[in-house]
Amino acid sequence: MTTQPTNRSPVSGPAPHTARQMAESFGVDAERYDRTRPSYPGELVARIVAASPGPDVLDVGCGTGTAARQFQAAGCRVLGVDPDARMAEFARRRGLAVEVARFEDWDPAGRTFDLVIAGTAWHWVDPVAGAAKAARVLRPGGRLAAFWHVAEPPPAVAEALGAALRRVLPDAPVGLGPAGPRSSLDGYRPMFAAAAGGIRKADGFGEPEEWHYTWEREYTRDEWLDQLPTSGILTRLPPERLAVVLDAVGEAIDELGGRFAVPYTTVAVTAAKAPTGRTA
Repeated sequence: MTTQPTNRSPVSGPAPHTARQMAESFGVDAERYDRTRPSYPGELVARIVAASPGPDVLDVGCGTGTAARQFQAAGCRVLGVDPDARMAEFARRRGLAVEVARFEDWDPAGRTFDLVIAGTAWHWVDPVAGAAKAARVLRPGGRLAAFWHVAEPPPAVAEALGAALRRVLPDAPVGLGPAGPRSSLDGYRPMFAAAAGGIRKADGFGEPEEWHYTWEREYTRDEWLDQLPTSGILTRLPPERLAVVLDAVGEAIDELGGRFAVPYTTVAVTAAKAPTGRTA
């Protein structure tokens, strides 16, 4: 789950895929990442699989294998690619074949796939080069599907996080301003637009679509604080600064009674490769 401090884009300023230290920092605690990150809606997985011409899946930025395991359970054969060797090793222990590389640099060695997926990871890939690479490794009629969770935590929780981050990371290149009228979904729009724009610029795809799935999860104080350090802005934070953030957010959750519900929207940006290999 990409957790953002406010309703703004998760990473402002330079394009996310250029922030390599952050992009490759999630393996610092792979077990926590796997334990706390939510899986993807079953309806979304089923729809993507149904739209695929076959069962062979390449999972870009597979991480610990959260999405890959869901696609395996749906009958797919999955190969993962991830730039972080620590995440790859965790995923291998859970039964996923993983190759360590940035997707843009990865060598497919002549292999092709029916699906290229990316769960909460495509923003770490150059949107144009990544889409072009996906087009090259997809079979005719295959599909690229990048998808993200967008959480809407209570305003008090988001505001406490933003305020704490401004204290401990005053120079951070992220949107940490006070919450405004826009929703978190609006804040992610630039990310979705970048993915769709990259697909349009790559040769071989039809017009990209957005698929939305809404759901809700209830968190206790401990559950929310457990997942918070897996967000990109916090993975490399020193323990003493992380403690400041967790204490501030914990106080806000206490004020809410110690638990709260979080509405989610899972958004997929997806397009099919034309059967001829040309843009439809």
